[in-house]
Amino acid sequence: MDDDCGRPPPDLVLQRAGVSSTTETVAPQIRGGGQPRSGHGWRIVTALAVTQTIGYGVLYYAFSVFLAPMARDLHATNAQIAAALTLSILIAALCAPLVGRRLDARGGRGLMTAGSILGATAVLAWSRVENLWQLYAVFAAMGIACAMVLYESAFAVIVSWFDGPALERGRTNALLALTVVAGFASSIFLPLTGLLVEWCGWRQALVVLALVYGVAAIPLHGLVLRRRTHARHERVTAEERAGIVKAAIRRRPFWLLVIAFTANGGAVAVMAVLLITYLVHMGHSPVLAATLAGLLGVLSVTGRLITTGLQTRMPAALIAATIFALQGVAVLLLPLVGRTVPGAIGAVLLFGLGFGIASITLPHLLVGRYGTAAYATLSGRIAAFSVADKALAPLGAVALAQAVGYLWVMGAVATACVIAALALVAYYRL
Repeated sequence: MDDDCGRPPPDLVLQRAGVSSTTETVAPQIRGGGQPRSGHGWRIVTALAVTQTIGYGVLYYAFSVFLAPMARDLHATNAQIAAALTLSILIAALCAPLVGRRLDARGGRGLMTAGSILGATAVLAWSRVENLWQLYAVFAAMGIACAMVLYESAFAVIVSWFDGPALERGRTNALLALTVVAGFASSIFLPLTGLLVEWCGWRQALVVLALVYGVAAIPLHGLVLRRRTHARHERVTAEERAGIVKAAIRRRPFWLLVIAFTANGGAVAVMAVLLITYLVHMGHSPVLAATLAGLLGVLSVTGRLITTGLQTRMPAALIAATIFALQGVAVLLLPLVGRTVPGAIGAVLLFGLGFGIASITLPHLLVGRYGTAAYATLSGRIAAFSVADKALAPLGAVALAQAVGYLWVMGAVATACVIAALALVAYYRL
């Protein structure tokens, strides 16, 4: 079944926004399921897979390893140190709309190269902080860098390159390849960072990570990324692109996507932060709790593979809605069966299958309804809500758990999953 049934095609969206339907994509001849003849599209995907894996590992996941030694050396509490990461995520959310507009107008090469330089510089500065204010300033800069170089920007580059119906399958495979590789960022960089801290201390470990990121990301973004000059959105003016965005945000489907992916992002963030604590609270050993939580990263890859495979047979919106609903069921089951090891494993496995599907589903839905001309701008608008929720939802969940207990937290997470599922069902029906 076609996921675009019952909705206006992208060309009609362009016409409603005042863009002539003659701005057709001039797609290159393709080989191997949507790969451009030159093969440069897949060189871009390979480069981005490397930079996203290292970027998430250095700019995001490594933070948890540095938390305790930083708190000790800076004479601060864990909460005060953790606030730096929250600030970084919120800054990234605030920057997302502006970054999206820039990506649509100018492409990703200059933006992601500058972001790589800023990110590497911020990590180097992080290694020299002496107090909390310096730490917060560094992480504010890092938040700007994250908005410029992580998934939203990488997806926009891929969507722009694999533009047009003839390259749709190539785009799907490219997004899947990118997210599958980058899905192992935590598995690689958490133990690597731990070893570096043990060998040379947290400050020197940060210097090493900054060099690793800078040496890899700056040249790959600067030399490999480029824009396709024959893509449809190359011929769309800034005014026409703004018209597409205005037409989108005035209608219900766009806001249903905002609701769905904001609710799901918050639910996933809460479980990522609190799962180990909750499993220990239920009587499991810290080792088992950490092992089960570690499965989430592996399961995110499995979920993406399943979702991509099903998209040839079912609408992407309904696939995601079903998986979001199953996540809600898993969260409700966890307090009931999670005190046993098999029950905890089953609930975590069920929830984990949906852990990473939002990242590959949203691009598919946005391109399917609105085309590629304003993809990054619309994606940035949604990220402003969803990324902010990922930062704030865990804080609210911790406060709720302290006030009334974990059962209420699990209920809130399940409710968010159901809201996300219902929003996508409503989106599909419009």
